[in-house]
Amino acid sequence: MASDKLSTYRSKRDFRKTAEPAGERPIARSNRPRFVIQKHDATRLHYDLRLELDGVFKSWAVTKGPSLDPHDKRLAVEVEDHPLDYGDFEGTIPKGQYGGGTVMLWDRGYWKPEGKKNPKQALAKGDFKFTLEGKRLNGGFVLVRMGDDRERGKRNNWLLIKHHDAFSVGEDGAAILEENDTSVASGRTMEMIAAGKGRKPKPFIVTGGNVQADAVWDSHQGLAAEERKSDVRAGKTSVTPEDLPDFIAPQLCQTLERPPAGAGWIHEIKFDGYRIQMRVLNGDATLKTRKGLDWTARYREIAEAASALPDSIIDGEICALDENGAPDFAALQAALSEGKTGNLVYFAFDLLYDGGEDLRSLPLVDRKVRLQNLLSDAGNDPRIRFVEYFETGGDAVLRSACKLSLEGIISKQVDAPYQSGRRGTWAKSKCRVGHEVVIGAYAKANGRFRSLLVGVYHDDHFVYVGRVGTGFGAKKVETLLPSLKALERAKSPFAGIGAPKKEAEVTWLKPELVAEIEFAGWTADGLVRQAAFKGLRADKPAREVEAERPAKPSKADLPEPAPTTAAERTARRKGVKPNVMGVLISNPDKPLWPDANDGEPVTKEKLARYYEAVGSWMIEHIRGRPCSIIRAPDGIGGEQFFQRHAMPGTSNLLELVKVFGDKKPYLQIDRVEGLAAVAQAGAVELHPWNCEPGHPEVPGRLVFDLDPGPDVAFSAVVAAAREMRDRLAEFGLISFCKTTGGKGLHVVTPLAVSKRKPLSWAEAKRFAQAVCQQMASDNPGLYLIKMTKSLRNGRIFLDYLRNDRMATAVAPLSPRARPGATISMPLTWTQVKSGLDPKRFTIRTVPALLMKSSAWEDYCNGQRPLEQAIKRLGKARVAA
Repeated sequence: MASDKLSTYRSKRDFRKTAEPAGERPIARSNRPRFVIQKHDATRLHYDLRLELDGVFKSWAVTKGPSLDPHDKRLAVEVEDHPLDYGDFEGTIPKGQYGGGTVMLWDRGYWKPEGKKNPKQALAKGDFKFTLEGKRLNGGFVLVRMGDDRERGKRNNWLLIKHHDAFSVGEDGAAILEENDTSVASGRTMEMIAAGKGRKPKPFIVTGGNVQADAVWDSHQGLAAEERKSDVRAGKTSVTPEDLPDFIAPQLCQTLERPPAGAGWIHEIKFDGYRIQMRVLNGDATLKTRKGLDWTARYREIAEAASALPDSIIDGEICALDENGAPDFAALQAALSEGKTGNLVYFAFDLLYDGGEDLRSLPLVDRKVRLQNLLSDAGNDPRIRFVEYFETGGDAVLRSACKLSLEGIISKQVDAPYQSGRRGTWAKSKCRVGHEVVIGAYAKANGRFRSLLVGVYHDDHFVYVGRVGTGFGAKKVETLLPSLKALERAKSPFAGIGAPKKEAEVTWLKPELVAEIEFAGWTADGLVRQAAFKGLRADKPAREVEAERPAKPSKADLPEPAPTTAAERTARRKGVKPNVMGVLISNPDKPLWPDANDGEPVTKEKLARYYEAVGSWMIEHIRGRPCSIIRAPDGIGGEQFFQRHAMPGTSNLLELVKVFGDKKPYLQIDRVEGLAAVAQAGAVELHPWNCEPGHPEVPGRLVFDLDPGPDVAFSAVVAAAREMRDRLAEFGLISFCKTTGGKGLHVVTPLAVSKRKPLSWAEAKRFAQAVCQQMASDNPGLYLIKMTKSLRNGRIFLDYLRNDRMATAVAPLSPRARPGATISMPLTWTQVKSGLDPKRFTIRTVPALLMKSSAWEDYCNGQRPLEQAIKRLGKARVAA
C-alpha cells in the first residue's frame, strides 16, 4: 500500500512545523502517470524529479538540474518516495526541518515508460527509460544506476541523461533552467515564494475525501470524458489546462525516393513552411514550433483566427502562398522578417486532442474526419484550412504535385495512431531534393558576397558538404549578411577529411544558422551538387541537422519500369501514355535517334526520361534566359524545326517572355517540368541566350566556341581550350569547359554583373573578339577568327560571335541532333586532356556519369566582373 511506502517520508518530517503534505488525503487516479520537477533551494540548490508509480512519487534529487544535451550526465540521487499530493506543494520548508528551504513547481505533466520492460523491472535493473510530456521538458530520458552503491551502503546514485530526439540540443543543455525561472503553477519567482507573495499555485493533483476506489473511478472515467466533450460543444469552459498537454512532440516522416504503393495509404501535399502545433483552450490560442518554442506572437493573425475554435490541439504547417496559390518558403521568410504576416495560412492536417479527449490512439482517417468537422463547425476561417488527402496511387499524386511546382507529398498509413518521433507510418517523397544544412562560412569575390560554405553534423563532428552559390537575390543578401557577421570566428568549424582550407575571402562562422537548400543530389564524395539557397530556418537547432538520404523503397513499392525492349513496348496497354514529371508523352516509342552508339534507338520517352534525370542540374544554366529549341518530331533523320517564339498550344509549363524589338514572346524554360514539355514537342536541342538570368539586355557569361576544321586532331582542340583558359585567367576571369556534342569544345566564363551600371552586349562582344584576335595573331597557323570555311583546313575557328545580344549557345547537358545522341557535357579541367573522347557522352551514359562528376560545381563562385578584365586587356595592348 502507498501508506507503507511513505513511512520513511513521514519519519523525516514534523508536520506540525512544515506545510508539506502528510500524504493522508485520497488522490484521484489519473489515466496517465504524472510527473513534477521541483526547484529546491535547500542546503544547496537542486531539482527534484518525481515520477508517479504505484500510488506514490518515485523521487530523485538531480544536483545540477536536468539538461537537454545528451552529452550531459546529471547525478540523480534516489530519495524516499513522496506522496502524490506533494505534486502541488510550493512554498518554504522551515529551517531546521528536513530539506529546509524554498520549493518551486518548476515543471509538471505526464510521463510514459519506454522499452519492453515494465517500469518496476526497469528500475530494478537500473536502466529506466521514459518520455516526459511537460510544459518545459519533453522527449526521452534515461535513469542509469551507478555501480553497486546500494550494496555498499552508500547513496543510491543514478545518472539522468537526455535521449537524442526532437527535443535534445547539442550544447548548453542547462540553458532551459536559466530561461525558465518562474513557477509553472503560480508564475512566481523563488524570491516571491520565499516571501510568501503572489498567487497560490493552480492545483494539478486532484484530491478529495469522497474519491471512491479505483474500480469505481474507472467506471466513471469514460462518462466524465464524454461530459467534458459535451460541455465544450455547448460552449462551457470545463476543459482545464491539465486536460490539454502544453505541448506534444510531433510525429516526423521517413524519407523515400518514391511514395509507398498499394492500399492502406493516403497522400497529402507536402507544405513548404514551418511546422506549427496549435493549442486552443478557452478561446486562447498558442502556436508552437516542432521544438516547442512559443511563436504565437509571430503569427498573431492566425492565433486570432484560432481563438474561435473549440478547445483542441491541432498539427499543421504555416505557409505563405505565391500568386498561383502554391506554398513559397522564401515568401514566408520575407513575411516574417518584415512583420507582414496577415496573409499567412495555417494548413491543418491532424487533430490530436478534441476538448479533453486524447485522439492520438485513433486511426488517422478518424482523426481527419474529426478535424474537418471541427473546422467546419467553427466557420472555416480562410486563414485556417483543412488539408485534403488522396487515396489514389502515390506515384500519380507525386507527379501531379511536381507538375504544380510543389515540394512533394506526405504518405500516411490510414489506420495508424499518432506517434511522436520519426515513424515508418509517415513518409515524405520530394519533387526536388531539399535539405537543411548549417552555415559554417561565407565567401566573397572582389568584396561582394558570393556563396555559403555549409555542413551537417555526423555524431559530434561538423562535416563539410559543399558550397551554396545560387538563390541569393540582392534583398536576401542584405537580410542575411548581418546574421552572418554576428557569428564570425577566427578558426574553421569544419572537421575531418575534405574540410575546406582558408582562402583570402572566406570568413569562418560559428555553426549556428540553419539554412534550407534545394540541390541536384550528392556527389560520390558526399558533397551537394548545384545547391540553391531558399532561406534560413529558425525552428530547428543546428546540432540536429544531419545528412538525410532517401531510403530505397522496397521492390513492392517501386512502379513498373518504363518499357525498353520491343517485347515490353508491345506489352504496353494500347493508348496508355507515360507520365514524365506530370507531362503525358504521346508517341513515346517514336525513335528520335537511330541509336546512342549502342545499337538501340533513343525514343521520345527516353528523351523525356533523360531530361528528368539531369533536369535539376541543367535548369540552373537555362532558367531566366530566352531559349531556342530545335525540334525533330520525326527523328533527326526527318525535318527539323528551329523555334524561338511561342506557338499555339505551347505548354503552360513554359514561360513566355518579351524581348525588346520583337513583338512575339520568346520561349523560356524556368522549371524542371518544362523540360518534359519540350521533350513532348520533340525538342532534341536547347540553345539559351547567354544573358544574366531575368535580364536579356545584360551579358551574363562569355562563350568561346572552338570549332576545328578538317584534319585537326581533337588533341589540338583540347590544347586550344586550355590556352584559352590561361589567357582569360590573365585578365582575372575564371573559365569552365564542356564538349559541344560535336567535334569542338566550349570555354565558358561566368560574369559578375554590376547592378549599378551593367556592361552592354557590344562591350562584351568587343572583349571576346579581342581575346580571340590576340590568340589568332600569336599562332595564325593554328587559329583564325574568320568564318570562311575554305580557310579552315588544319585550323581551329575561334568563334566569339556567341557573345551577342540574340546569339545562343547549346546548353550544358543538351542533347544534339547528331548520330549517337551525343550530349554537350560539362567537364572538369582535369578531364580536358589528351585522350578525351566526346562521343562517350550520350543520352544513355550521361545521367550515371553526372552523378559521379564534380564538373562546374563552383560555377557560381567563378563569376568575375568583365569591367576589370577589359581594363587589363587595355593595359596589355598599351604594353605591347
